[in-house]
Amino acid sequence: MQWYLKVLQQYVDFNGRARRTEFWMFTLFSAIISIVLAVVDYLLNTSILGMIYSLAVLLPTLAVGARRLHDIGRSGWWQLIGIIPIIGWIILIVWDATDGHPQPNQWGANPKTLAGAY
Repeated sequence: MQWYLKVLQQYVDFNGRARRTEFWMFTLFSAIISIVLAVVDYLLNTSILGMIYSLAVLLPTLAVGARRLHDIGRSGWWQLIGIIPIIGWIILIVWDATDGHPQPNQWGANPKTLAGAY
């Protein structure tokens, strides 16, 4: 849960680097919340809760995705490759699962070695 809250605290921070754990825990909690809201929406015969949540986490999702790509030495703009069906998604999943560069890069120091990193 701390990773989910950390991403929300960095709401629109597209600078820096994000560890794999930060990205994937945010994705996991976001998916769980989306599923719960989908069930509630189904029971209420509406879709407003899911849409509100999706809109609320759109920018944090893009921001953590950009920071994750920064960790492997790529620009956050590479997220646009996800527009390409299947192939783009597979490439992004592989990049998101790739370990970050151990040395500092143009987006900052390795988040694993920073003092106070989770």
